[in-house]
Amino acid sequence: MVDRYLARLIAVPLAATLVIAAMLLLLDKMLRLFDFVAQEGGPVSVVWRMLASLIPEYLSLGIPIGLMLGILLAFRRLATTSELDVMQAVGMSYGRLLRVPFYYAGALALVNLAIVGFVQPYARYAYEGLRYELRSGALGASIKVGEFTKLGKKMTLRVERSRDGGRELSGLFVMAQGDDGKSLAVTAEHGRFMATDDPDTIILRLRNGSLVHNAPGFAAPRVLTFVNHDLPIDLPREEKFRLRGGRDGEMTIPELVRSGHTPGNEKLERARSRAEYHFRLVEVATMLLLPMLAVALAVPPKRSSSALGVFLSIVMIVTYHKVNEYAEALGSLGKIDPLIALWVPFALFAALIWWMYHTLAHKPGGQPIGALERSAEKAWKWVLSRFSSDRKAKAA
Repeated sequence: MVDRYLARLIAVPLAATLVIAAMLLLLDKMLRLFDFVAQEGGPVSVVWRMLASLIPEYLSLGIPIGLMLGILLAFRRLATTSELDVMQAVGMSYGRLLRVPFYYAGALALVNLAIVGFVQPYARYAYEGLRYELRSGALGASIKVGEFTKLGKKMTLRVERSRDGGRELSGLFVMAQGDDGKSLAVTAEHGRFMATDDPDTIILRLRNGSLVHNAPGFAAPRVLTFVNHDLPIDLPREEKFRLRGGRDGEMTIPELVRSGHTPGNEKLERARSRAEYHFRLVEVATMLLLPMLAVALAVPPKRSSSALGVFLSIVMIVTYHKVNEYAEALGSLGKIDPLIALWVPFALFAALIWWMYHTLAHKPGGQPIGALERSAEKAWKWVLSRFSSDRKAKAA
């Protein structure tokens, strides 16, 4: 009964925090993606595909924060409503109450391991592929009015006016160069991009124009006028994009293990793979410590309703994540063994969490953040007193 009650208390803030964190990260990225896609002249729909590719990465960041705040807010509610005192009075220790939080932590750690180990590498590769297609024009012609636009390697287009999302063009000039020295210069009143059955080719259908065709074997350039003329444009093929694994973030955990222990690889490449591998494992293993940290920060001192623990929990998680990123960078440069760079801070962080939890759970009246609570309360009173005195001085 108590376990189900705790599970419900944790589930609501956990889900809410996870959704809010993911949405905030996506909204921040969405604005930059809209600007990037607009500059490259790509369709708006590609923004949603790029955001979808980023969801696994943001989930891997949001899940630990959601787990921490879900457990912390649930136990804080139990503590502030005296339900925690009642549970302890009937013989339920902190160790017993942590059973459900550890179930959550274990399940979400497995989910996060699957995300960072197998889903995120493919999603990141898909995201980079979309960026490549945008920059190379493979998602469609990137037309900017009044400017010369490269379509492939040997074709240049300039338009005077553009309507219907870049599909209806007016005042066109096209210059194309062939491999055998042939050249084609075209002017047309109107033009329109047409799709074909081949995803790597589009048709530029020109109307009412002139065409100048020149080649090394021609005595003089040939000039033609036309009412309709179709000009095929080859788009970059998707297979020209680099293979997955060009970066360590695009490799799955088994691939990182193989890359980090393959004698034929360069020393720096092995160091990068090992650093990335240990970074992912440390981030997942940290989730198993969060239930104890959340409980230690959730229970305020008696007769206190301060939310300092909530603020401190976020600071500790973000700070430790940044320490891991710095340790990974050192390990990837080969300056220190990744095993030491990442697991020594993990051991220190685990020792700090165990001390905080042991102080709360096994020492009578123990409160690991009691001194911080008292310092914060004194600082707040000092600020209020200074603000009050300033207002009185101004009034006088």
